[in-house]
Amino acid sequence: MHPIQHCKTILKHRHAVWKHCCRAGIPLQGLLHDLSKFSPAEFWVGALYWQGTRSPNEEEREQKGYSSAWMHHKGRNKHHFEYWTDYNPATKRMEPVPMPLRYVAEMFCDRVAASKVYLGDAYTDAAPLEYYLRGKQRRVIHPRTANALEHLLTMLAEQGEEKTFAHLRRALRRHDS
Repeated sequence: MHPIQHCKTILKHRHAVWKHCCRAGIPLQGLLHDLSKFSPAEFWVGALYWQGTRSPNEEEREQKGYSSAWMHHKGRNKHHFEYWTDYNPATKRMEPVPMPLRYVAEMFCDRVAASKVYLGDAYTDAAPLEYYLRGKQRRVIHPRTANALEHLLTMLAEQGEEKTFAHLRRALRRHDS
């Protein structure tokens, strides 16, 4: 059990997300980001499976075949595409629905911050895109959401943070007006 290390990882990640959300023009979302990680359902499971080099949810999933912490988390945090599924009355199946841009922006900030926290000095602006592409084929995400996120991650890899965050701020302002 590693509650102190897990707490430090959460705080480091949240701080990085908050900084990125400020750069994207959504500081309140950054401030509220991932507060559910401090709930007992997520915190103690994360402390039990903490390793410091990847999400404890991955280890829990490998040990148990599922992650109870992840199921709790994704149902409470709108910046995860998994939150955005609903019953389609026409097909009678659960299907992905498009995410609002403000949550796509937070998801982008989250992925960049997670890459920085877990990769440390090995981080490059291409790392979040590379991670995204490794799981692309098995991801169930609405095509419009996937295209928006992949566009931002590709821009980050090719043009860097300054241009990507400037682009994101402009897109959010256009979307909100």
